[in-house]
Amino acid sequence: MVGLAYDCLANPLGAVRSTFEKAIASGSDPASFDGRDWGAVDLFRHFLFEDDGLTQVPILNSATIRWVQPNTLVRFRGMIQDMLGNEFYVGAYKDGSVWRTNKFTDVPQFPMDTSPDMQLWERRMLYCIPVPGQNSWTESPSEAVMYRSMNSATQQREKRQRLDVEATDNMDCNVSDEGVECSPAKKLKEDGHLQSQESITEGTSSSMIMGPDVNRDSLPCLIKIYDCPESDLKLNEVFEFVGVFTFDPEFKVDKDECDDFANGFSEDVLVHFPPNKVPRLHCFIHRKLAVHDFLPRSPTVEPKPNLVKEIREALLRHLTAILGNDGVAAHFMLLHLLSTVYSRVETVAVGKLSLNLTCFSKESVPVFGSPLCLAMKNLLPFTQCISLTVDYLNTASLAPRKDYETNRLITGALQLAEGSHLIFDETHLEAGTLNSVGVENARVLKTLMELQKVEYDFKFYKLDMAADVKMLILSEGKSNILPADIVLPFHPASVGSSEVAAEALEAWRWYLATLRSLPHSIEPEMQKVIENDLVAARQEDRKLGTQDFSRLLTMGRLMSMSFGETSLSLEHWQMVKELERLRKERLK
Repeated sequence: MVGLAYDCLANPLGAVRSTFEKAIASGSDPASFDGRDWGAVDLFRHFLFEDDGLTQVPILNSATIRWVQPNTLVRFRGMIQDMLGNEFYVGAYKDGSVWRTNKFTDVPQFPMDTSPDMQLWERRMLYCIPVPGQNSWTESPSEAVMYRSMNSATQQREKRQRLDVEATDNMDCNVSDEGVECSPAKKLKEDGHLQSQESITEGTSSSMIMGPDVNRDSLPCLIKIYDCPESDLKLNEVFEFVGVFTFDPEFKVDKDECDDFANGFSEDVLVHFPPNKVPRLHCFIHRKLAVHDFLPRSPTVEPKPNLVKEIREALLRHLTAILGNDGVAAHFMLLHLLSTVYSRVETVAVGKLSLNLTCFSKESVPVFGSPLCLAMKNLLPFTQCISLTVDYLNTASLAPRKDYETNRLITGALQLAEGSHLIFDETHLEAGTLNSVGVENARVLKTLMELQKVEYDFKFYKLDMAADVKMLILSEGKSNILPADIVLPFHPASVGSSEVAAEALEAWRWYLATLRSLPHSIEPEMQKVIENDLVAARQEDRKLGTQDFSRLLTMGRLMSMSFGETSLSLEHWQMVKELERLRKERLK
């Protein structure tokens, strides 16, 4: 008898089979199992969340793919880059008089002959990739230590570990109230005959340790989803999937003899996502991730005003130093970093606050722009810095497009996760001619800046996909390509240091991730004050319009949030008006 946690990690398919057999023994009809769980998912949910087993499950990524074992329990964190539709497979069948299941696996583990008792079930397929622009600090210290120790292990230790794990992987498990009892099992060879444990061990090659032949820098994963409403999973959302990792480096398909229902694959998936290139994960449980889920160590405290004020002041000092002692730019930068699209009114994305820092040059970008890019990478989970040139606009693939020959969505640079941050350096943008691609890319960028939408090209029609991307532009003059909400001339006074303690970085990351989701309201008394101030401002400057008023209200909301407050106060509104006054002084 072995413990439940060990078997759930090393032999999840054994637990699936055992719960299936237990359900059949209780009188359940296999025909009723399509679209519902017979107890397997509940078993893993209990193990992961009630027995704290989630932290024991390795994360599948470009580092762990070298040693993670096939048919074991893994986690994959990534963005849904494409939805590949549904796939039919034989979910249940009879092996003689015994019912078997193929759920949560690619190939049958027992002999399977065509019979009228076969149950065809359906599963969804998602193509997921690591979150674009994800920074290395989002990897927790415990995971980093584990990966390094695994990479530095000797070949002998790897071989011994592989044999130990395979010995448990090839065991049949019986689930009972006391736990899971395991015994040696047999596997199905390509010719349909059973293969003993001894022959499996002898035939194991080094490829089983190395895993699929994939791009080590950006490991994609084909996620197979069971019993889940389509509305639960959407394009570009970030999820953590927990399930069975499957990999067969020698899997071959004979198109003349292949029966799609028998092997669980569709032809397109095999051709474009071969098992030795793209790992598979058969998902038990998935959960949507937010920005704060990527913080390795998040303080378990409430965002109380006193604590928030201290963190705010320290972060503001850091931003001021990075920005050459330009306090006004640092204040606007703080509001920019806290901004997020929290609602949409027709075509207006409410809550965004893009920032254009002008007066940059080719010479000043390495001095101030490079440290600023580094600071963003250290503060935010998903960031990218892009040098905007005529050549980039004329050649870049920014908007995703549908390729109907492969039936795949070809990703673009602007297919990003919620909460991503982009810095555009326009100081190298010189005079030149935009071709048709360049004109289209400029339009796509402007649409993202103004409406927080990206237009996906489906050849026969265009589809607007909502986005929530913070955009910062560094330019000599006001950007014509990227019309930002805030245009501020940059006035550095010195070159500061960007050195910062690890504890401070953790606090600032928590601050930015937590406060951006705070609720906010404006009391009736403050609404009257704001109305009077906006009327007075309009009388002084007739050029002010609804966009300017909306921007000021957004700044007011962000200013309150920066102090951990959920309601706009008179003090914070006065601060917003002073910042706006200082900005206009510089524009003169």
